[in-house]
Amino acid sequence: MTNGLKLPHEIRAVMNNGLPAVVVTCSADGVPNATIISHVHYVDESHIALSFQFFNKTIRNVRENPHACVSLNDLMGNMQWILDAQYDHSEAEGPIFDEMDMRIEAIASASGMSGIFKLRAADIYRVKSFRSLNHAASNP
Repeated sequence: MTNGLKLPHEIRAVMNNGLPAVVVTCSADGVPNATIISHVHYVDESHIALSFQFFNKTIRNVRENPHACVSLNDLMGNMQWILDAQYDHSEAEGPIFDEMDMRIEAIASASGMSGIFKLRAADIYRVKSFRSLNHAASNP
């Protein structure tokens, strides 16, 4: 599945740190939409999976315009990771779907919302580029 781009190893811990991520998409006519998701799943060094649960506007946008921007927060490293990604395909079964479904249910259970979040599909995205922003505190 690789395309030459390799996500850094340290980004996996950020994807699994339990902090929500922000996904930004645009419709075909340029109307933006931002949504918060509970988990970004590492697929391989150039692909991630986002949960298709109940984000109808996001899904509609991605089907019209396959580009998305994902923001991950790394509190330990005091950084933010920005991933520019392109929708590739959806998986409604298989190992990626099963792992995401289990992770999302664990997050829901820990927040007292067990059984509410139903994963419809794991949407696979190819990461086209990424960058990190260091948010080191500066004291004037």
